[in-house]
Amino acid sequence: MKTTIKLAVVGLGNMGSNHCRDINDLDNAELTAVCDMDKERSESLAREYGCVSYTSAEEMMDSCELDGIIIATPHFDHLPLSGAAFKRGIHVLTEKPVGVHVKDVNAMIKAWNDGQKNNKNLIFAAMFQQRTLGIAKKIKELLDTGELGKLIRTTWIITDWYRTQAYFNSGGWRATWKGEGGGVLMNQCPHQLDMYQWFVGCPDRVFGMVSLGKYHDIEVEDEVTAYFEYDNGMVGHFITSTGEAPGSNRLEIVGEFGKLIWEADKLIFHKNTISLLNHMATAEGGFEQPECTVSEIAVSEKGGEHQLIIQNFCNSILGKEKLIAPAEEGLHSIAMNNAIMLSSFEKRYIEIPADENLFAEKLKDLQDKSGTVKKKVVETKDDFNKSF
Repeated sequence: MKTTIKLAVVGLGNMGSNHCRDINDLDNAELTAVCDMDKERSESLAREYGCVSYTSAEEMMDSCELDGIIIATPHFDHLPLSGAAFKRGIHVLTEKPVGVHVKDVNAMIKAWNDGQKNNKNLIFAAMFQQRTLGIAKKIKELLDTGELGKLIRTTWIITDWYRTQAYFNSGGWRATWKGEGGGVLMNQCPHQLDMYQWFVGCPDRVFGMVSLGKYHDIEVEDEVTAYFEYDNGMVGHFITSTGEAPGSNRLEIVGEFGKLIWEADKLIFHKNTISLLNHMATAEGGFEQPECTVSEIAVSEKGGEHQLIIQNFCNSILGKEKLIAPAEEGLHSIAMNNAIMLSSFEKRYIEIPADENLFAEKLKDLQDKSGTVKKKVVETKDDFNKSF
């Protein structure tokens, strides 16, 4: 019986190089090949891990016996690379974001579905490793078991993504419509948007207020405020920026039976003894509040490592586990991203799901009109592990 999955990593920048190390340390995975357009980089990592080097992903997939690939390339390459893998019956784990816009993600899902016609067990996963955080799993459990009752409001303020101009100057593709397809929403916040919808679902309507290059010499967004409406009555807010220091990272989820607060690696539960909705309707006093207890929910499991998702990907291929982060669920966070941006551009509410062509066409227009040329690209020696 097969016990080890043969993997290749495509894209050997900061994340791809880390994935190579993680695969090398797993018992259920073997790093068979690496691929990057930079031949020297690819050959260097191949020597380090004793595998085969390629500069062409399709040549690699045709030449190597592979079970799966991990895609760690720039965002726009996710679609053609995943499509090429699925045609060959190769499983795919892609870095976040799954794609840049809904149209691309739908095309990836279609390619996967087409591939399943020949291999019904074909796996398509996303690198949403923050779903493995102990606190995130506990929040999901509390919500799924109805501890908060009817949800009223969910607010996430995540402004601790502070970046200097040097960060944006470190790559010619950084913070450009052509290179990344967006800014703080597309690059820093995919995990939070994913967890937001994982916790409470995708909103039905979005209104976004986005600032392009407000704090930095860039063409994409570096500050975002979004308002969400749900048909069940819940409202939501998502606020993020790369221009605040010190920043905040605080999630509040309010329901009829209390409030969860996730901040500073602590989970606090303000628990109402009765439903606030019932109390509101029946209390005799005008200023009376429902009784409430406050406690910290202890969570011993840390989690959050990329390696956990790679391990789960391999075990899913082996038929031992369900996927933690199916890539088709990445469609929801991209739909939220695109709706926020489109709402700001058009100054109106955007319904989800929206016409997949709307944002794709707007992004193409922004790319065509882009006049941004980095005056000087200066590579930094930052440790990118500190950014997640």
